[in-house]
Amino acid sequence: MHHLELSREGRESLLGFLRVLVQTPSTSGNESAVAALIMEEMRRLGYDQVWMDAAGNVLGRIGTTSGPVLMFDSHMDTVEVAEPQAWTVDPYGAVVNDDRLYGVGACDMKSGLAAAVYGAALLASRRDILSGSVLVACVGLEEPSEGTCTRALVEELGYRPDWAVIPEPSNMQVVRAQRGHLEMLLTVKGRSAHSSTPELGVNAIYAAARVVFGLEILAGQLLTDPFMGPGVLAVTEVISRSASRNALPDRCELFLDRRLTVGETEAMSLLEVQRVIAREGVDADVRVIEHDIATHTGMILRARRASMPWALEERHPLVQAALQAGRSVGLRPGVTCWPFATEGAYTAGVARIPTVGLGPGDPAGLHRSNEYVELKQVYAAANAYAALASKLLVLE
Repeated sequence: MHHLELSREGRESLLGFLRVLVQTPSTSGNESAVAALIMEEMRRLGYDQVWMDAAGNVLGRIGTTSGPVLMFDSHMDTVEVAEPQAWTVDPYGAVVNDDRLYGVGACDMKSGLAAAVYGAALLASRRDILSGSVLVACVGLEEPSEGTCTRALVEELGYRPDWAVIPEPSNMQVVRAQRGHLEMLLTVKGRSAHSSTPELGVNAIYAAARVVFGLEILAGQLLTDPFMGPGVLAVTEVISRSASRNALPDRCELFLDRRLTVGETEAMSLLEVQRVIAREGVDADVRVIEHDIATHTGMILRARRASMPWALEERHPLVQAALQAGRSVGLRPGVTCWPFATEGAYTAGVARIPTVGLGPGDPAGLHRSNEYVELKQVYAAANAYAALASKLLVLE
């Protein structure tokens, strides 16, 4: 394996790039400014090709246009600022303190994105001995709809890699599995009546409360997997509708967040909820949420809020290559899984592209106030990405 590492100047440049990314807001659907910064940096670093597709995904390639392709798949968007009053630093200040960089997206996942951009750039000096290419993809809309923009990249625009690496936070452990994710809408139907004569109607909130109790019981009975852990079910939002505040609501909607472990499917999850509805004798239905969503370029994509769990065997060549790459740059990576969904929901869960996760940052720090990333992990990630690309693509 050809050993490549960031120089001191390279680390300083990477830090500067990451700070600018964090200082530039890029909530979902508003990634244009960050996309422009990424393209400019890729060109400055000497990428062979830099472009933006119709969906607004930024792509940079280093290497030959033939041969195998290793894709680093990061997302540009972030969530809104969580609890502004709880932040002790400017959420967009990119403050550095004690080797930590703070700010919205510092952990999720502008640090992984920046490390991928710089890690791939380390291969530029050896492009003549690459058997294929490194493709750095920076996509949008991951937070509200993971996998949607990567699906557009692969299916609609025709860029199918041979391997995928997701630089989401993993504390630089190699992720070989991920839970699936369903978002469901459960609609309970009632019958309106004046609140002074409730016997003439059916209170949709009361009916929904019985369903919620049944769902709470169901949540403790889901399948579990020794490696990936248990399935999860949570009611995350409740909305009711009534003619006025002195009328019984005739409709109550429950939003359900379902995390799937090994052995669980979409059909099984829907059936479990339908059984709760039937047992409670409630007039209700449940469906997986689908909606149109606009990219920052204005392209409309159809998002279906369903992704299946995926897992690679620990002995899979990509898992082993990622472990070796980490060790070669001084890390001691183990193998783990993600309880949350990433762009791997599409690459591994749908397209069946061999996929691993490997990224800087603590997964426990996502979507929280005072979000931060340890800079030593960011630099290690860039070096590890270059080592992995060398392992897979450099002609020996």
